Amino acid sequence: MKKVVISGSSKLQKEVNHWINHFKKKGFEILDYPKPVESKDYSKELPKIYKNYYTALENTDIYFLMNEERKGVKGYVGASATAELTYVVIQNLLHNKNIYIYILNEPSKDVLAYDEIMFWLDMGWIKLYDENEL
Repeated sequence: MKKVVISGSSKLQKEVNHWINHFKKKGFEILDYPKPVESKDYSKELPKIYKNYYTALENTDIYFLMNEERKGVKGYVGASATAELTYVVIQNLLHNKNIYIYILNEPSKDVLAYDEIMFWLDMGWIKLYDENEL
């Protein structure tokens, strides 16, 4: 069974749930996904959340960035998603992993990492998601 990690804004739980169901229907195992942190002590929870999420990134077959519209920006990619995407790209380059990397939408030109993400798309290191491919 192929394993998937979903990335994106934890503020978009409706969309997160849509993608979880989408990949489960295709028979994939979901290793991790954006979850809201409902803790009064966020700073103590965050290291554990990061460790678990990045461990899932190391063990996934497919990384999917659901860069849905957020804050009025279509193709939104925040700082955490940029870091996660970079981590997976670097795993493929440095450790010869073969993680399939998909992004839902082209990034907005307003996204800080726009040039890097477009370069990675041009290089074929990441692909725009096509549900017929998986």
